[in-house]
Amino acid sequence: MSAIAICAAAGSAAVLLPGTAKTQPQGLQVSEFKLANGLEVVVIPDRRTPVVTHMVWYRIGSADETPGKSGLAHFLEHLMFKGTEKNPAGRFSTVVATIGGQENAFTSQDYTAYFQRVTKENLEQVMTFEADRMTGLRLTDEVVLPEREVVIEERRTRTDNDPAAQLAEALSAALYVNHPYGRPIIGWMHEIRQLSRENALDFYKRFYTPNNAVLILAGDIDDKEARELAEKIYGKVPRVAEVAPRARPVEPEPRAHRRMSLTDQRVQQPSMSRYYLVPSYRTATGNEAEALEILSHVLGGGQTSRLYSALVVEKGVAANAGSWYQGTALDATRFGVYASPRPGTTLEALEAALDEVIEQVAKNGVEAEEVERVKTRIIASTIFSQDNQTTLARIYGAALTTGLTAASVKEWPAKIRSVTPAEVQAAAKNWLDLRRAVTGYLLRPQQASPEKRT
Repeated sequence: MSAIAICAAAGSAAVLLPGTAKTQPQGLQVSEFKLANGLEVVVIPDRRTPVVTHMVWYRIGSADETPGKSGLAHFLEHLMFKGTEKNPAGRFSTVVATIGGQENAFTSQDYTAYFQRVTKENLEQVMTFEADRMTGLRLTDEVVLPEREVVIEERRTRTDNDPAAQLAEALSAALYVNHPYGRPIIGWMHEIRQLSRENALDFYKRFYTPNNAVLILAGDIDDKEARELAEKIYGKVPRVAEVAPRARPVEPEPRAHRRMSLTDQRVQQPSMSRYYLVPSYRTATGNEAEALEILSHVLGGGQTSRLYSALVVEKGVAANAGSWYQGTALDATRFGVYASPRPGTTLEALEAALDEVIEQVAKNGVEAEEVERVKTRIIASTIFSQDNQTTLARIYGAALTTGLTAASVKEWPAKIRSVTPAEVQAAAKNWLDLRRAVTGYLLRPQQASPEKRT
């Protein structure tokens, strides 16, 4: 997984931080300003086509929910399409479709975001709609209760009917013994069933306010045009709440490797997955996060990585293997490794081979040339990612809603370049410790339960 991971309610999509001024497309000059009501605005000009991506991000996600009401942030995301007094349910989406635009929304542990991609001439119209529902949402049980059933079916389809998703959910719940990241973004089924109109409106009134939001405009627009439109449309939206700094329970230092297995007749390919508790870009010190980013590529970033080369190519014990780092998070986050065995290889043998590769990196380090190749690949992918204005908007939105700044986005490639092989080895040694991990096996019923390993 790449430098910034964006988790939607049912999964995640990875994007990369853009480069410094030297690597940005010619003419890309990102600007920032804040309105009097507290709304932060980021403008990312891209004049290649007369199209603008318009995104509103709220600093509120599943980890900010009241205990016992898991899934509320995602539920409210659904309900935000149910209309206001000025614009009844369906009107916003109908207009976007009629003008040939695109729209969607997503919820993560740390943020909720809404976006439209439209031609420049229609930008003011969708901004007006979005500003209206920032504080003007109207809900009745007639729309809330059927939508709750939609969310229940979404959970049933995407998680309860998918053994791999069930295991991933269980791994996160075991990794976080105190922090709300252990709750699924979509919510626990028994708690989703209890969510009400009052729950949704209370959450909305607490957190949906311009001083808790970031507006991103990426595309055929410059700073002057953006300021005028933002002041005209969003500047009229009142602050309806004062949002306190996010104070969450702190995850205690882990002391024991945890292990689980999930057996299901629907499993077609057995596999093993492991999550380590590691620092995020916000919580890390020095180059720790960047070193973990490079480590994830060295270990499992493609067919030339250590895990793939050793387990798939050389030993032939795995059908696939890899690793990822979910660096963009407000609090302590996850580093993952995974592998699937070839026929005739047990999960225990596969795990032992995987552990050997990690131990070699922690004990013997990595080659300077290897690190440089990874840096080059990461930064090249970073440059390529800037070709998509929606990706650029997601990059900045995710950063600014997880405690980072626009400056840190621009500085990221330089920090990646500065990471040393010794720092990558230290990341493996300090953070890929089994005491910080939870390991899961996905099995078919006829397969024996895994042996206990420490």
